[in-house]
Amino acid sequence: MDPDAIARVRRFNRAVTQRVGALDDAFLARGRSLGHSRLLWEIGENGAELRALRARLDLDSGYLTRMLQALEAAELVVVAPDPADARVRTARLTALGVAERRELDRLSDAQAESMLEPLTAAQQSRLVDAMGEVERLLAVSAVSIDVVEPSHPDARFAIQSYFAELGSRFETGFDPAGTLPLSDEALQAPSGAMLLARLYDEPVAVGGLKLLADGVGEIKRVWVSPAARGLGLGTRMLAELEALARKHGRRVVRLDTNRALVEAIALYRSTGYHEVPAFNAEPYAHHWFEKEL
Repeated sequence: MDPDAIARVRRFNRAVTQRVGALDDAFLARGRSLGHSRLLWEIGENGAELRALRARLDLDSGYLTRMLQALEAAELVVVAPDPADARVRTARLTALGVAERRELDRLSDAQAESMLEPLTAAQQSRLVDAMGEVERLLAVSAVSIDVVEPSHPDARFAIQSYFAELGSRFETGFDPAGTLPLSDEALQAPSGAMLLARLYDEPVAVGGLKLLADGVGEIKRVWVSPAARGLGLGTRMLAELEALARKHGRRVVRLDTNRALVEAIALYRSTGYHEVPAFNAEPYAHHWFEKEL
């Protein structure tokens, strides 16, 4: 890692925390810590599951519990089992908590206005655009990609989401029973692998790899959630699958796709794949691609 890049990130962090006032122990909270105020805001007026709060704020269970206990002691929050599922615990704001959250919103708006007000309209636009780019790049850096079992609930969710999108985009629709069969065993060791990308513990991309006997790896079911597109996850998922194929001694990777998936076709071509004759009888495929590793 470039030491200068690390130094610039640290300088940026110092500048932001100072400018937004986060160095003040009572930042936007009139005596409450920044962590407690952020948790209060994340719970929201509709409440939130504790699992979702842990994921969004990247907190361990013990620390989150202690923060919630402090908010409960202040009569701002109530934590209880979800009425629809007693196994799920949910945090909800009390009337006092709702009032404080609304005050947090008012103070946050005022703080944001104080950052924008001294700038010209052009400078405001530049700052907001730059903040959006930083936010997107920080999201990219928070994505994790792991090998999972195809039967994992998050993997099942991602594949079902993928199938649903194919059904809406293919000219003839998409029936999973009509595609070439692909068993769970084909996408788990030693026959292959499935990779799952998560952002704040939510599945946002998936991809499978079949390890064939002739030195070839076949890439299957690459999908990126619409909510996470534009973050480069498609390119990253392909690179991870290629690295996995290379690790297992495969010299070539290949894949097939439908002509309706124009973005995927453009991605494959831009990352070194070239079109080849059909290598399978996939009824939904119009293009077949290959890449030497």
